[in-house]
Amino acid sequence: MNPHQACIEACNDCAAACENCASECLKEDEVKAMADCIAIDRDCADICRLAAAWMQRSSPFSAQVCELCATLCEACAEECAKHEMDHCQACARACRRAAAECRKMASR
Repeated sequence: MNPHQACIEACNDCAAACENCASECLKEDEVKAMADCIAIDRDCADICRLAAAWMQRSSPFSAQVCELCATLCEACAEECAKHEMDHCQACARACRRAAAECRKMASR
């Protein structure tokens, strides 16, 4: 098992939650009001997938990517937490978990 498995799983779960949140936000009546949420969801999903891939292959730069990933996850959690929709709240929780795991990984 990869020594970073918990972080890899948290990042993959976060990417999925972010993709779902962005997709659901696009279905909202006031899509323009969700533009910031959608944009950061997409950025967060991308960096989470990148971090997971780099950890999976034991890249020597994984810690740096995870540090950036944690920053984006925290920003995404903050944005999603502003909205009461279930998909936004679920995304915020997944982002907080991934941020915490990435901070732990980056500090090793």
